[in-house]
Amino acid sequence: MSVRPVRPSSVRSKAAASAGQGWWDGVLPDCWLLVERPADAEAPTDDRLSSLPADTPVTDLVRLAKVRWRIEQDYRELKHGLGLDHFEGWSWPGRRQHVTLVTAVHAFLTEQRLAPKAPGPASRSTRSSMPSRTP
Repeated sequence: MSVRPVRPSSVRSKAAASAGQGWWDGVLPDCWLLVERPADAEAPTDDRLSSLPADTPVTDLVRLAKVRWRIEQDYRELKHGLGLDHFEGWSWPGRRQHVTLVTAVHAFLTEQRLAPKAPGPASRSTRSSMPSRTP
């Protein structure tokens, strides 16, 4: 991935450009352009703009740019696997409780997925019910 500092030339509204400054001087702030071009590709396959500070290490820029995939996977799991979108017709307290429980289950599953896998004793379901017959 190639990383270069750039100044965007697109037209943005005064409010969007001055969100962090409180005023707008007509100049868009510098940002990072990240361009992904695999070795076997003729042209770049993906690009992103980032407004992270200039002293951000390139490895962090790339890692944060690639985290979008994980966010999309988590959203898909929340919506389809855990039923986040199954709240039609519920009252506000019911919807709030549903979203809270789905979020708690997702946090638990994420913790389980990220936890180091330590070898432990065999569970009852994997042990043989018959003693081995060795001579």
